[in-house]
Parts: sequence; C-alpha cells; structure tokens
Amino acid sequence: MIKKTITYTDYNGFKRTEDFFFNLSKAELIDMEFGVYGGYSEAIKKIVDSNDTPSIMKCFKEIILKAYGKKTDDGRRFIKSEELSKEFEQTEAYSEMIVDFIQHPEVAAEFIRKVMPSDIAEEAMKNPNHPALKESQN
Repeated sequence: MIKKTITYTDYNGFKRTEDFFFNLSKAELIDMEFGVYGGYSEAIKKIVDSNDTPSIMKCFKEIILKAYGKKTDDGRRFIKSEELSKEFEQTEAYSEMIVDFIQHPEVAAEFIRKVMPSDIAEEAMKNPNHPALKESQN
C-alpha cells in the first residue's frame, strides 16, 4: 500500500493537501495477469518496449484507478469501487498525479513498485527485466 500526499487547487480555487491511498492485492494482480492473453506483465512490457505512449498512458490510468481506495480505520479493509475511482479521477489531485508521472517517469515506476504487495515487489526487484522496473532503468 502506498499513501500519496498530493497538493492541488480544487474547483473552488482553494489549495488543498490530501492523502490518497493505493493498493493492489495479490488477488487483484493475479486477476490482472490472467485477464490478458499472454499475461498482463508481458503486455505492459511490449507496450513499454514499443514506446506506445497512448497505451502507456492507458496503463497508468488503469493501474492508478484500479489501485485507488479508502482504508478503513481498523485497517482490516481497503474499500474500492467504480464510484470511488470515478470520484478520484474527477479531482485535480488525479490530474496532478498524472502530470507528475509524465514529468518524472522514475516516480511512476516507484509508484508501480510500491502499489504491489511487498513480497511481489521484492520478487520483481530480483528480475531486472520485470515491466515495473523497465521505466526506471531508462
């Protein structure tokens, strides 16, 4: 899980600083991996290798919105829904995040590594060809 503190100006002109939470569970990663013929990670690798910017942006958006949620106070649940994702997407905080990723690809790569469960991220770190690491090496 990653907590991202984002400062943005809301639609009433007020400057806000808020914490946003992102996480992909092992079950979600498995679903993503097996939901694409040939595997999600392989599909991302092909997109990155081909330098297909529109597809890269689509992947970033998909990962951000799939990972966004709200942690319960007791820490037992991380609540996600299409409605919550849409709410976040409609904020300037989301826009700030996307701009930051475009301007700083290493920040995007770090986000992807941190949004994964720690044991999966550690395994990805051992594999220098893993798609989550590819962008940070360029």
